[in-house]
Amino acid sequence: MMSRVAIIGGGFSGAMTAVNLARLSREPLHITIVNGQRPLGRGIAYATRRKEHLLNVAARNMSAFPDLPDHFVQWLGTRSDFDLIPLRDLREQFIPRLIFGDYLRSIVQHHLLAGGGMTAVKAEFIEGEAIDIEPSGEIHLASGERLTADRIVLACGNEMPAELPGAEALGEHPAWIGNPWLPWEKNLPPDGGSVVLLGTGLTSVDAILTMRALGWHGTIHAVSRHGWFPHAHFRGIDYPDFPPADVDVATLGLDRLLALVGDHCAILHERDANPAIIVDKLRPHTQRIWSHFGKADRLAFAQKHAARWNVHRHRIAPDIHAQITSSQLTGQLQVHAASISKLQAAQGKIVIHLENGTALDGDLVLNATGPATKFSATRSVLLQNLLRRGVVSPDETDMGVRVDPDHTVSTGDGDRSPWLLALGPILRGTYWETIAVPELRVQARRVAETLLGSTRMDVDEGQLLLEYMI
Repeated sequence: MMSRVAIIGGGFSGAMTAVNLARLSREPLHITIVNGQRPLGRGIAYATRRKEHLLNVAARNMSAFPDLPDHFVQWLGTRSDFDLIPLRDLREQFIPRLIFGDYLRSIVQHHLLAGGGMTAVKAEFIEGEAIDIEPSGEIHLASGERLTADRIVLACGNEMPAELPGAEALGEHPAWIGNPWLPWEKNLPPDGGSVVLLGTGLTSVDAILTMRALGWHGTIHAVSRHGWFPHAHFRGIDYPDFPPADVDVATLGLDRLLALVGDHCAILHERDANPAIIVDKLRPHTQRIWSHFGKADRLAFAQKHAARWNVHRHRIAPDIHAQITSSQLTGQLQVHAASISKLQAAQGKIVIHLENGTALDGDLVLNATGPATKFSATRSVLLQNLLRRGVVSPDETDMGVRVDPDHTVSTGDGDRSPWLLALGPILRGTYWETIAVPELRVQARRVAETLLGSTRMDVDEGQLLLEYMI
């Protein structure tokens, strides 16, 4: 009998889990992907249709396959708009995200739609929203439709931004954009108006780039607790002294790790080198460090140090950083380092009251504070239903769903689910680093291997390399 796997979510994580099932399965398999709103494979990040939105990682590290590190660069070389660029230069480019979305769609097309997989894998795609899952494996859709599967994967992607004080009263206010990942450009006020971005992370960077590309000449206010935008990628110096050869950074604990990092950042400052080199050197160890942190260290890092970590860790292309800096130098972009105390509607505008006692008026206000991180407060109907019935449980920090190392979900009773797995941003409390392609591609393959168990095919990578030149 053909095994049935259902994947809830069709962004990068869900699509690449399905692709890996197709490439690794030795036995016939039926895969159903439940996906809504955006084209399969694109998700929030790669559904953009704006060319100014670039990847935040150079092309050389954006392969969708952990076992084929040059796959994306080689795929780019098949396109007429890149075939004249020398390979060494192409590897270092920051490619438009919509093109990366094309890349993912081509992989999905090859493996799941055109029968290009190595086995008799059948793929079915359902456009809709999953709102509940019964222990029997029956999935309830918002449309009333139901479907069944033997194993189910949660690949739900990022949460919506957290609610802000006063936002519940804004409702359908024309100046309020509660979901910054939906098209909002048509609501821009006339030149001379004001836009307020609540947050200074990657979503706000996208918004600023869009307004610049549209030639909009109003005032942009950006508000966050620290007022920090992501830093730019840079070419660093060779620094082999970190981590020290005689120190296992994963076992230090938060306080000793911070002291070690501080010492080496000071050394780099003395050499006029960027201390973010230390963040890059830590990246291969990040998940091991996080796994050794206890609950207190994890919460302390998230509350006190995550903002500084993020601006160094999630850097942006130098050209994009230059545009953000230019907007500040011209005075169009004004950054406010303050916490938000309340939002209030006022005569067609929204007033943002800050905790420092000042207030800003916005003709358009975007909630770009980033995905909500308290899992038990999720606004997902599906996840709330699963939590309520104990099908899933929060991890000990309440940042995401609790899973075992093989991505099998833990129930409310602490047992291993016999049928449910999870990956992606909802594993933030388990992995911390779980939103970027270099981490997600590994998770997608690991989940596929868990699902296939002993039936996993030992694939010849040379054969795959030829197969994937699509």
